[in-house]
Amino acid sequence: MEPARAFEDDIRGVPRDAIIEEYLPLAKMVAAKIAARLPSSVERNDLISAGVIGLIDAIDKYDAEKSNSFRKYAEIRIRGAILDELRSMDWVSRTVRRQSARLDLTQRKLRRDLGREATDDEVAKELGVSLEEYHQVLHKLQPILLLSFEDLGVNDEGERRSLTQFLRDPKAIDPGVAVHFRRLREVVAEQVENLPEKQRIVITLYYFDSMNLKEIGKVLDVTESRVSQLHAQAVKTLKAKIRRHFTKKMTENSAKRGEPDDD
Repeated sequence: MEPARAFEDDIRGVPRDAIIEEYLPLAKMVAAKIAARLPSSVERNDLISAGVIGLIDAIDKYDAEKSNSFRKYAEIRIRGAILDELRSMDWVSRTVRRQSARLDLTQRKLRRDLGREATDDEVAKELGVSLEEYHQVLHKLQPILLLSFEDLGVNDEGERRSLTQFLRDPKAIDPGVAVHFRRLREVVAEQVENLPEKQRIVITLYYFDSMNLKEIGKVLDVTESRVSQLHAQAVKTLKAKIRRHFTKKMTENSAKRGEPDDD
């Protein structure tokens, strides 16, 4: 049976091979977008393979009664499968992992001692490296920071939050999730506005205007390497601020319910 786009909303009765053939380009597209933000050592074909597994999972679990678009549902499943595969791969060296842990501890210590977010100069001095060396470390850690940005803490049941949980079909979404999604967008927008000017411009142009690092460099009149550094710094800051926001909200909600504090 020749695959037809007419079955986008209802795949019942359509052979699995036909559906996979029809939506294989979608898996490749999602894999390409994710691969663009990862080191060259990560094989795109591995991501595509994981995406196909996600596609098959979507075929098995899709319910036309609850979602009016198989394509949207499949894209979420594909992206989730690829991210799960990345988390299971040892594509980051132990040295980079140690640097990430050391940087995180240093930033927490300075935040506690200073009562605010430390500047790049302050972090570099605490680490005992030059500002240029510090920026090089941030660049190497960029893939870790990007993947961690998916992590929004845990919910009331102790399960990890993921941005994908807010991307369900609008016609199937329940009011509670809609409120969370709206608030999440507001929090992200607020924190982006609070970034230093150049970091804010980089995030806006990269994620909202789909410009690449080289194009952004021309806008800011800086090198592509500097844009990469600004991007890594912005993502690191956003991740920390958003995580603290949701942690604080969870603590406040627990206190309202009269639950004991974990501390």
